[in-house]
Amino acid sequence: MSLWLMRSGSSGEYESRFLTEKRIYFSWSGLLTDLGALSDLDAFYKVFGDTYPDAKKGKVQNNARQGFQFSQKMQPGDWVAMPSKFNPTIHLGKVTGPYQFDAKAEDRFQHSRAVEWFAQDIPRDRFDQDILYSLGAFLTVCRIQRNNAEERIKEMAAADWKVPAHSKATLGNGSGDVVADDETTTPVDIEQTAMDQISRLILAKFKGHGLATLVKAILEAQGYTVHQPPPGPDKGVDLLAAPGPLGFGHPRICVQVKSTDSPIEQEVMDRLVGTMNNVRADHGLLVSWGGFKQSAEKERSIQFFRVRLWNRNDLIQNLLAHYDKLDDDLRSELPLKRIWTITSSEAES
Repeated sequence: MSLWLMRSGSSGEYESRFLTEKRIYFSWSGLLTDLGALSDLDAFYKVFGDTYPDAKKGKVQNNARQGFQFSQKMQPGDWVAMPSKFNPTIHLGKVTGPYQFDAKAEDRFQHSRAVEWFAQDIPRDRFDQDILYSLGAFLTVCRIQRNNAEERIKEMAAADWKVPAHSKATLGNGSGDVVADDETTTPVDIEQTAMDQISRLILAKFKGHGLATLVKAILEAQGYTVHQPPPGPDKGVDLLAAPGPLGFGHPRICVQVKSTDSPIEQEVMDRLVGTMNNVRADHGLLVSWGGFKQSAEKERSIQFFRVRLWNRNDLIQNLLAHYDKLDDDLRSELPLKRIWTITSSEAES
């Protein structure tokens, strides 16, 4: 069994389609050649060069190798890991069919393989940092094999995706190369790597009710006066927030914080809306460390003018945006430093 990283578009825009249709697609626009009919890698270089004549040679060869891996190297029985762009989770599936080319399919969906998704929305925090680092490769498809990743993920699956007892995940830099079928190395998404590292630190410092305390600090840094009821049955209220020194201004916000690492359903949002009415809040903020199921995501637009949803990444982004305004004690618990780096596109040019 080989393990492959598979991305569902540059921004995860095809994630729902991949999951619903139980297929993965090599979603290059304008690629109208049957890749299964090509004889060797040189033939891939020529097809990709002819299809994208304005692309730089290095980019053409990189993309051609990915097409070669998808159509020639990937096999039925292999596993694919697809990081979600919408939740801090990873979907895993097993390839169940050969490469297929459909010339009549819509653009970007001519090249596909059938997949059985046997595990969806597995929290990223359950994976060791070095595996997450490998899954951060800036490629659409590549084989993940560094540090025996294939066997370790199989062990996790056998243990119902529990955090491995022998886990050696640390807050280190996760350095190392991502091996793409022993042919290339590629830059990784260092922003996502940093988010994963910060996530582990937050989990270590702010478990359970502590997460609501962190959200309280972020809202106070944004200028709100915040009331936090004592721990216990919260009746749907973890925090109440409003502008002004006494908290008598508007908007009045009712906040619920869920620290579970799994995505939550629409029913949780529905209960928050009911609680908002009970406490006469203008708006609601639902913070779910594990993100949101599709049922909740579908309500996002319907409740846009009343409710905001924060997953793990949203919480961290708000933390970073207001980090300088947090009190000294909290910053000592979360020691962070801002750095600047060039974007991946410039690094590759």
